[in-house]
Amino acid sequence: MSEHDEDIDFLEEHIPELAEAAVTQAYWQTLASGNSVLESENGVIYEVFPDGTRKVVKTGEPPVPVEKGEKRLLP
Repeated sequence: MSEHDEDIDFLEEHIPELAEAAVTQAYWQTLASGNSVLESENGVIYEVFPDGTRKVVKTGEPPVPVEKGEKRLLP
């Protein structure tokens, strides 16, 4: 395996961490700029405002836990 391949493997291993950091940064930057963000929690979508208040936008079914590789059919 070449050094280039090892570098790519290293970066690929850290993609989830980098993605999480990018989403967190975007979340806080959006609120800091005076805009609201949407959050999903247990099947409920909330609009979160810069002052910390939350407003229910939509209520749905809570998420269904699924194991990796498991297949489910929708009713």
